[in-house]
Amino acid sequence: MTPTTPAPSGTTASGGGPPAALDGAVVAVAGAGGPAGHATLLRLARAGATVVAADADAERLAEGVAAARAGGATVVGDTVDLLSPDSARAWAAKTEKEFGRVDGLIHLVGGWRGSASFAETDLADWDVLHDLLIRTVQHTSLAFEAPLARGGNGRYVLVSAAGASRPTAGNAAYAAAKAAAEAWTLALADGFRKTAPGGEPAAGATVLVVKALVTQRMRDQRPGARFEGFTDVTDLADAICGLWTRPTREVNGTRQWLTPQP
Repeated sequence: MTPTTPAPSGTTASGGGPPAALDGAVVAVAGAGGPAGHATLLRLARAGATVVAADADAERLAEGVAAARAGGATVVGDTVDLLSPDSARAWAAKTEKEFGRVDGLIHLVGGWRGSASFAETDLADWDVLHDLLIRTVQHTSLAFEAPLARGGNGRYVLVSAAGASRPTAGNAAYAAAKAAAEAWTLALADGFRKTAPGGEPAAGATVLVVKALVTQRMRDQRPGARFEGFTDVTDLADAICGLWTRPTREVNGTRQWLTPQP
């Protein structure tokens, strides 16, 4: 697949006119408290979606929700423990009951740990990353699979890393966890596909692949840095919104590169 950053038709990178595909949609964002989460909440809100955000950090979550609400959009935040399958299911059920539908789950829960060499890998890092990068994907996907299918045009979106395809010696635990999360998401996609053999799936699961993410604040702090191959969080948010402008069958089961593919 060639490098691409899909964007909604009729919009600009700064978030111009909202695509009709998201008007009235209900989109949940897991891990919404970080820079990528803040950018995604704002972009979805500008695109006309009702946004339901969750994060373990209540303070960071509140900052992102407040910023996204500035334009009058419906944006709510919940502190949810996504390491608990029961909490994830309760969040999904509450969202569907309150808003009548669920059209998307964006998985932005992240974390990184690494080492100077393969021999120095600390398996305690695997334990942490297993929970952050795999368990949260398992719990959100199992909780939201049925609501997304009932919505009729749902999207489950995992943001992954290029390192999952080409792991380096010091990133064994991180790359392995990301690869497992991708495999899990693509299995979800196969489940959606099998519900409508030969037809349009009721929902689609996809993986957006980045090398790393960059923000304007990072650029300001390091004006001489090139950040080559990095994806700006605003471009990531645009790419996420663009997933609803394409037929579900074209999105489901794909790995879409937002950085040059190794």
